[in-house]
Amino acid sequence: MINRLLVANRAEIASRVFRTCQRLGIETVAVHSDADAALPFVAEADHAVRLPGNAPGETYLRADLIIEAAKVAGADAIHPGYGFLSENADFARAVEAAGLVWIGPAPESIEKMGSKIEAKKIMAAAGVPVLEAPASPAEPDLPLLVKASAGGGGRGMRIVRSLSSLAAEIAAAEAEATSAFGDGTVFVEPYVEAGRHVEVQVVGDGDGNVTVFGERDCSMQRRHQKVVEESPAPLLPEAVRSALHEAARNAAAAIDYRGAGTVEFLYDAATERFWFLEMNTRLQVEHPVTELVHGVDLVELQVAVAEDSLDEVISTSSTSGVSGHAVEVRLYAEDPAEDYQPQSGVLRCFEMVSTSSTTGGTVRVDAGYVSGSEVSTFYDAMLAKVIVHAPTREAAIRRLVGVLRTAKIHGLRTNREQLIEILGSEEFVSGQVTTSLLGERKFVRATQGGPGAPVAAAIALAERTRRPGVPVAWRNVTNQPQRTVFDDMSEDGLVVEWYGTRDGYRIDGFQVIEAGQDRVVLERDGLRTAYTVSVGGHAPGGAVDGVRVDVDSSFGHTALRKRPRFTDPATQTQPGSLLAPMPGSVIGVLAESGSSVTEGQPLLVLEAMKMQHTVTAPTDGVLAQINVKPGTQVAAGEVLAVVEPGSERSGPELVETSKEETS
Repeated sequence: MINRLLVANRAEIASRVFRTCQRLGIETVAVHSDADAALPFVAEADHAVRLPGNAPGETYLRADLIIEAAKVAGADAIHPGYGFLSENADFARAVEAAGLVWIGPAPESIEKMGSKIEAKKIMAAAGVPVLEAPASPAEPDLPLLVKASAGGGGRGMRIVRSLSSLAAEIAAAEAEATSAFGDGTVFVEPYVEAGRHVEVQVVGDGDGNVTVFGERDCSMQRRHQKVVEESPAPLLPEAVRSALHEAARNAAAAIDYRGAGTVEFLYDAATERFWFLEMNTRLQVEHPVTELVHGVDLVELQVAVAEDSLDEVISTSSTSGVSGHAVEVRLYAEDPAEDYQPQSGVLRCFEMVSTSSTTGGTVRVDAGYVSGSEVSTFYDAMLAKVIVHAPTREAAIRRLVGVLRTAKIHGLRTNREQLIEILGSEEFVSGQVTTSLLGERKFVRATQGGPGAPVAAAIALAERTRRPGVPVAWRNVTNQPQRTVFDDMSEDGLVVEWYGTRDGYRIDGFQVIEAGQDRVVLERDGLRTAYTVSVGGHAPGGAVDGVRVDVDSSFGHTALRKRPRFTDPATQTQPGSLLAPMPGSVIGVLAESGSSVTEGQPLLVLEAMKMQHTVTAPTDGVLAQINVKPGTQVAAGEVLAVVEPGSERSGPELVETSKEETS
């Protein structure tokens, strides 16, 4: 019997495992890096052990430190979560060699499925359909997909549409796979353009007996990483559904699988054929949708397998039939409008409804952060998973949109608005989703928050400067309006003009119904809307120059920053300066100072949140200055290098830049 369990992971998944352990009466142990010390999962555990450092390689990927932490804490079992060491057979063996219980499959199973190349051979022998590319691809074989043999999450994966680029894409995939997984082995297979990603949840007892808990559709992906998941998979013929379940059962049985795992398939709806992709020998990020429609706790089943009590626990679980529909979205700290650029910093406000209803509706939020948490650059950018379970798919989608729309998320840009657009799109609502859809359309709205958001922000700021008994900005003779200017990347900024009178505010196009520091009600063309305004970053004495303003309403969220009246010299940079698009680590400098460069030429490579980002030359010219080297940690907006246009160097010239606010 397990009495004290350590989770060798962080943030959302650590909290998730702790909840089940606490319900079962099992004590919990957290391990944490220095960057994660203040995150909720550390406080939620009964005990915590520090892993000195920040980078995964010196903390969560250090098997020796984690096993030592388990010994120090008196733990008798280790749960790996997902990612990091969860699919590392050597770690599993080391855990068992230390006399600890490993909450996961046998190390041999991890090894067999850890190499996608070897896994395909095993699956083919078990009668599971697999994709195979010719040894020497020709033009008719295009497009092709280069994939990393180890790991997942879209890293080390490239689509190839031209044979001339195949070698370069293989090299790029090998480099990314080496960086992400320590193994640069890649392979090539046919790329199915309009495929769907359908996966099957299995739980095995290690003796060849496998229980199937339905399937999930995870076709909505960006950069081969899942964004929206649901169960059951929509528009799936029952014959195909049954065949998928049977193939997954055979796949797990072929390796005497023990514990919870997922068999992933690529499904072609046009031909109703499917092929094995890989088997994840761990708990999946998207496991909650399965739990909600089947009424099971997959973490509890993992523990039961480890304690040899699976039959007893599974007999009380729903293993046949499905109750309702569940949809999950992954909320990321990233900017979809800027090529999914990861964001970091303080999550000033993070408020989202979480409910459970006896009428069949459940809103579940599995989050790794709370208001005030610091989102670092060292790990994945996912803030939370938001899951809704309802009697029907339509009801689940509508409820999930409502939850996202009314959430308060301030301080960092997120993909929240993109998720709302996806869920409301004709393609998703109809179930006509493929893995390529998010690459073809960005689902990013041009404007958010409605036209009244800047007006509400200006009024709320004005209210904060009001003197008791005196109308805001009132003058005996008014010859021009007051002007509140917010940064919007233009020279003039976003300007709101307004008048303060004895009777309140006067603004063209709007009637001010209610004015306060935190709440403003506006009426426009007969439509009345309430806006909640949050102001952060106050200057001393109540000044509002440069403050951040977040406005929430039924139109959505708008993040603004009041432009200071006077220019701060610290915001000036030399023309041609290459600024870090995000905080991260420099992993490559690809050109020498003084060398000639051409527009689009890669100059530097940054790594942030486990993704690589290339910084290129903005124009032809000379690389006049390099301020970083491999290993340098940089902040967002920091000057990495300077490219002087043309062949001759010109003198420095200062131009004003505005630092973009993240929301």
